[in-house]
Amino acid sequence: MKKTITISVLFIAILFLESCSTPKSNNFQLTKNYQPDNPELYKAIVKLDSAFFDAYNNCDTKFETYADFYADDIEFYHDQGGLSNSKKDILEGTKKNICGKVTRTLVKGSIEVYPIKDYGAIEIGLHSFSNKTNPPNEPKKISRFTIFWKKVNDQWRIAKVISLH
Repeated sequence: MKKTITISVLFIAILFLESCSTPKSNNFQLTKNYQPDNPELYKAIVKLDSAFFDAYNNCDTKFETYADFYADDIEFYHDQGGLSNSKKDILEGTKKNICGKVTRTLVKGSIEVYPIKDYGAIEIGLHSFSNKTNPPNEPKKISRFTIFWKKVNDQWRIAKVISLH
C-alpha cells in the first residue's frame, strides 16, 4: 500500500513539474464547427476587421481611417504591454512603432463573432504580425485577439481589445 501511494505521489509530482517546465506554445486551435449565431452580424464584423487592419497595415496613408475605428474611451489590454486606456497614446504608439514597419495577417477561418445584446459584438480570432526589419523567412508567431465592437448610432467602434501573444 505504501509503495502504491509513493509511486502515485511521485507520478503526480513529475506531471506537475513537467507542466511547469514546458515552454509556452503558440499553436492555437481553431474552434471546430463554429457557426455564427447571426450570419449577418458575422459578415459585418469580418468586413470591419478587414477595413480596420487594412488601415492598420497602411496607416502611413490611412491613419485617420485607422484612428476613427477606436472609441474615445478605448481600453487596450496587451499581455506584454499592459493596459492602455488613452486613445491618444495608442495612436501615437501606432505612428511610432507600427506605420510602415509592421503588417498584420489574419489566420484564415479563425474569426468568431458573438452578439452582445444592447451593446454590439465580440470578435475572437487569430493573427500574426510581420516586422519589415525581420528576415522575410522568419516563422510567424500566431497570436490570439479579442475585439469588443460597440455600436452607437449605427456606427461601430472598437471599445476594448485583448491582445495575447
